[in-house]
Amino acid sequence: MTDDITIYHNPRCSKSRATLELLRAQGHEPHIIEYLKEPPSEKELAAILELLGLKPRELMRMKETEYQQENLADPDLKDKDLIKALHEHPRLIERPIVLAKGKAALGRPPEVVLKIL
Repeated sequence: MTDDITIYHNPRCSKSRATLELLRAQGHEPHIIEYLKEPPSEKELAAILELLGLKPRELMRMKETEYQQENLADPDLKDKDLIKALHEHPRLIERPIVLAKGKAALGRPPEVVLKIL
């Protein structure tokens, strides 16, 4: 049975795997979204950012090639432009993101997600 918990997961990421293992160790079986295969929509990203209390750039992996190629460091870019970039280039999304009980947490470190369960 799947709990009302969702994890935006990248199975190749050690933090993402550790967060998923932690959730399971706590007795939860989250809905897993492999966001590289199924990127969240711009609307979903905006809602996630609001729950996290972050601006789009704060959720970006700035060392990824796409960040440089798309000139995302440009301070004149609007939030909507950055959200569009996150949707179009999901590798830019910091992970893992866990949603539960109308809240969100970024699993860095993985234990942070326990606060929203």
